[in-house]
Amino acid sequence: MRLKILIYQTAQTGKDVQINGNGHDEKHDTQDDHNGKPVQIVLSESDHDFRLNEKALEDILTQNDVKDKKVVVVSVAGAYRKGKSFLLDFFLRYLKRNDKANDDWLGKDDEALTGFPWRGGSQRETTGILLWNKPFLCQMPDGEEVVVLLMDTQGAFDKQSTIKDCAVIFALSTMISSVQIYNISQNIQEDHLQHLQIFTEYGRVALENSQCKPFQVLQFLVRDWSYPYEYPYGKKGGSDLLAERLEISPEQHEELRQLRQHIHSCYEQINCFLMPHPGFVVSTNPKFNGHLSDIQQEFRDSVKLLVESILAPENLIIKKISGCKLTCKDLLHYFKAYMEIYQGDDLPDPKSMFQATAEASNITAYGKAKEYYSKEMDKICGPNSPFMKTEILKSKHEDIKAEAIKQFKTVRKMGGDMYSQKYLEKLTKDIDEAFERYEAENESKNVLNVFRTPITLAVMMVVLYLLSGILDFAALRMLSNLVDLCTTLVFFAIISWSYIRYTGQYTAIGGKIDDVANTIWEQALESIMTFLAQKSTEALTKNMQTKKNQ
Repeated sequence: MRLKILIYQTAQTGKDVQINGNGHDEKHDTQDDHNGKPVQIVLSESDHDFRLNEKALEDILTQNDVKDKKVVVVSVAGAYRKGKSFLLDFFLRYLKRNDKANDDWLGKDDEALTGFPWRGGSQRETTGILLWNKPFLCQMPDGEEVVVLLMDTQGAFDKQSTIKDCAVIFALSTMISSVQIYNISQNIQEDHLQHLQIFTEYGRVALENSQCKPFQVLQFLVRDWSYPYEYPYGKKGGSDLLAERLEISPEQHEELRQLRQHIHSCYEQINCFLMPHPGFVVSTNPKFNGHLSDIQQEFRDSVKLLVESILAPENLIIKKISGCKLTCKDLLHYFKAYMEIYQGDDLPDPKSMFQATAEASNITAYGKAKEYYSKEMDKICGPNSPFMKTEILKSKHEDIKAEAIKQFKTVRKMGGDMYSQKYLEKLTKDIDEAFERYEAENESKNVLNVFRTPITLAVMMVVLYLLSGILDFAALRMLSNLVDLCTTLVFFAIISWSYIRYTGQYTAIGGKIDDVANTIWEQALESIMTFLAQKSTEALTKNMQTKKNQ
């Protein structure tokens, strides 16, 4: 429901919204580049936030010849410096060739590879999300003309990106694309699947209720595959490797089964393609500019098959949300809505594996320490234990609390004091709150407290009876009758209180009787009883001392 409201709002206001800045190099805007250029539509801010370049996105998706046509979105995501932009330029080259049936669409050996910016080295190149600003029109086998968009994304896990940055970029890319290429290096490892789970879950939660699988096609792309003797390069080898990596069996640990079940539940279709290494000239020569002559033939053959398996007319996947095919104009509204979700505070921050592990270890230590406190306190003042003096109970509580805190501190935990301090504070607070409950339960076992109301009312009856006799003896009949009336009321109060305690009915009236009795006890009887007890003790002590002297 929230997503539908956001889409409606952005659809109504989209034409009126302007954003300062345009997200791409202004000097290129003045160039007459009829073939198009990459435009940054999601900008990475210095405060680890992301901003949508609405003007640039609208310029791309609301062009008259594309805005009402169905759209295909191919996106590449994954770790930084793994050749995502380099690969995407082969997709771009395919789309730019007029005659796609021609096997020579890869181009000449000395033709430089241009389009999305890429370069060698260890530093990241792409930030935010880039979209090629010239949509491509392609004809489906049934004759329908559709729009193809290419999307490049900021690489994950560089030194400047938080885990939330990576999750937002990957989630947005997955939510917007009809084909999400997950670019990984050398093999499909368990950590790749774990990261995929975190990122796709971040996107799935943002979509809230979905009656079908939330995402369409996930394409694992394993770069620099070194084991063609086990699984051959290409789609067939990738399919066999993927089946082996995502296999669910009863022998697996529950955590591993849940991970694979989650991935299967998120995508309508999951594929895999194995790519060979492009050659050492590509990876080690700083002057490499994309000439095919510098790329190994095996890589060129594989990239040709990969591109055609995704962009050939019969393989195009139109973007759908909840089963409905989207046009470019629809995609604009969804993009704005998704960005509003991630700019709000409704979604929790994803945690890194270290943060999650540190949190889990502290929660475990906290749980054990609190359990120790509860067990020890139950032994001395549990439901089956007799009443204990308050001073003794407090002393026991302090000793057990100190031992519980000591146990928490001595358990080995990840994260150090930075993570432990808040759990130590929570443990201390919860123990103090638990003691208040133990103290109240202990007080309920005090016989004098339990029978305070009937004792108070009985004493009142005796006092009133004696007072009535004195007044009657003094011939003060009217006052004596008034005291007799009060005595009768007190008697009925005792009967009513007993009935309420026995049946559990009319508890509000019983509470009022207790309040009145407590007030009388605290204001009069308690001091009298204390005085009498003190005098009795003194008299008994004096009597015993006299007998001893005799």
